[in-house]
Amino acid sequence: MSHAPQPLGAPAVRREGRAKVTGTARYAAERGLPGCLYAWPVPASVPAGRVTAVRTVDALAQPGVHCVLTHDNAPRLEEPDDPILAVLQDDRVPHRGWPVALVVADSLAAARAGADALHITYETAPHDVRLTADHPGLYTPENANGGYPAVRERGDFDGAFAGSPVRVDVTYTLEALHNHPMEPHATTAHWSPEGHLTVWDSSQGSTKVRDSLAAAFGLTTDRVTVVSEHVGGGFGSKGTPRPQVVLATMAALHTGCPVELALPRRQMPALVGHRAPTVQRVRLGAERDGTLTAVAQEIVTHTSRLKEFVEQAAVPARVMYGSPHSRTTHRVTALDVPSPSWMRAPGEASGMYALESAMDELATALALDPVELRLRNDPAEEPDSGKPFSSRGLAACLREGAARFGWQGRDPAPGTRREGALLLGTGVASATYPAFAGASHASAHAAPDGRYRIAVNATDIGTGARTVLAQIAAQALGAPLDDVAIDIGDSDLPDAPLAGGSTGTASWGWAVHKAAALLAERLAAHTGPLPADGLTVTADTTEETGRESPYARHAFGAHFAEVAVDTRTGEVRVRRMLGVFAAGRILNPRTARSQFIGGMTMGIGMALTEGSTMDPVFGDFTECDLASYHVPVCADVTAIDAHWIEEDDPHLNPMGSKGIGEIGIVGSAAAVGNAFHHATGVRLRTPPLTPDRVLTRLP
Repeated sequence: MSHAPQPLGAPAVRREGRAKVTGTARYAAERGLPGCLYAWPVPASVPAGRVTAVRTVDALAQPGVHCVLTHDNAPRLEEPDDPILAVLQDDRVPHRGWPVALVVADSLAAARAGADALHITYETAPHDVRLTADHPGLYTPENANGGYPAVRERGDFDGAFAGSPVRVDVTYTLEALHNHPMEPHATTAHWSPEGHLTVWDSSQGSTKVRDSLAAAFGLTTDRVTVVSEHVGGGFGSKGTPRPQVVLATMAALHTGCPVELALPRRQMPALVGHRAPTVQRVRLGAERDGTLTAVAQEIVTHTSRLKEFVEQAAVPARVMYGSPHSRTTHRVTALDVPSPSWMRAPGEASGMYALESAMDELATALALDPVELRLRNDPAEEPDSGKPFSSRGLAACLREGAARFGWQGRDPAPGTRREGALLLGTGVASATYPAFAGASHASAHAAPDGRYRIAVNATDIGTGARTVLAQIAAQALGAPLDDVAIDIGDSDLPDAPLAGGSTGTASWGWAVHKAAALLAERLAAHTGPLPADGLTVTADTTEETGRESPYARHAFGAHFAEVAVDTRTGEVRVRRMLGVFAAGRILNPRTARSQFIGGMTMGIGMALTEGSTMDPVFGDFTECDLASYHVPVCADVTAIDAHWIEEDDPHLNPMGSKGIGEIGIVGSAAAVGNAFHHATGVRLRTPPLTPDRVLTRLP
């Protein structure tokens, strides 16, 4: 007897794939509305101060220019829920790149020409954009990003570290990083004659954008619709509204016409957030058998003068390895810099680079295999909270990865493998990411023809969310996947949280599963044909997701990398890379593998090519476009693979899944850095490992 395949767990093809590759998928700046105007933001050209005058006559004389918005004539806003949205409201310049004008024209070229013709004068103020480990403005905040306490201590770290027979005390310095999604931050805004605002926005969560716009423009939420049907990546930078959505909405209100605004690539580093630079001191004390006795990770980072954002880079050290004595701290200073924000795995990506690199240094000091060192310190309970793990597959990932990678028989001595001018080495690092879920709403509809439609304001930022949510619904309904349609990416749909923190599928999927299961119950109890308009049920998971879990819930993983270092040029190439993950039930192997290797690829960039420096004189990021900020390309990623272990965790959500969007980047850069050390015997503690840095350190 044959059985139909189960929808959930099948490698279903992305539902929007054909539309994307044929160009029929429409993004935020591709609406083509009649009478649409185009806007070009004008960034401040000083690092701090105020605007004293904006001479617009030459700009307005440019053919096609309709208007120039400045702080003198832009629509007034209510106080926004995020200070970065309070654009063109006063003459202040909090950092270089802050919008000081907006030119609106009947073509993009005309708007840009108008921007070039503006004459703006400033009164400058002293500025400070340089983060140092001993900056006089450093202070200890109450919390880091995510609501984590800035400081946590267990036991007597100082005494335990001083008494440890083996000690590592190292400092890692990480530069700022930029998200740079393929689709820039873009908005098309339109006000109806009746005063209803419709916005097409490149966002990771249109419910949040709707609420922020309603607050800023003094509207009720039912007068705002935000559509984010297709989004070309975000990596955290589109998690909350960015200034372009407010600027486009202002311009549409001022002109009475639809307005399209796509941020120029070179303006993005100043306006959409960045991964904050960090100076991280890591101290590890251990017994001679490798058992950790003391762990400390102390973070110094920056925030802007507009608002406080503290990269929670020490938080993973509270989860990863057992030790009776621990100190994890964050200190921050406010500088005249753009506001940092989320970038894929905020906190975990940067913090685990330092922690996993330091673990490699400890393994070297102990003359112990780095995989074995991690296995010897794998705790049964979360070190910081004492909670049992709902599941913890780190050891299984390390063992499976070592077997698949061929780790056994590795010569631990650095600098011993050569191919002509190339030095070869291998490295390993662990990965972790918390498993969260937020409250969401969804509806499920059964039509008389036997088909179903699911509605939830989820956002597919390239992850395959449409496909996986349809699979969840089909499984709960006991229906073929092709019979289930799904509507997402519109704030008029049932409210849902944004795509961020690796919580999207868990949050939306929980609500979709609940709605579909309730509908299945209704249908089972229904007799006779369905009404002409079908049956619809709604679901709200506020109660379920609000319950505190007695378990610590995290995904785990292990990265293995092999690199070749050219002693003539200083180039470092990743020859092969493997990630093995424990992330609950994998709902779609096809889309999951894409997420894992995408994160790992970003880790390669973090290790080898991506870095952004702040010019202390001009006060801006020097690497502000893709010509100078180098993301990995296909030639940089020759052999990369991802696997996962089967993990049955009943303490998560109805699907048994953990988030997978971010864990791929966590630890991957450290694995590459550790492989570089194994190849060369040289430890570079400031990534990226670019040829100029490598050549000066090679023997």
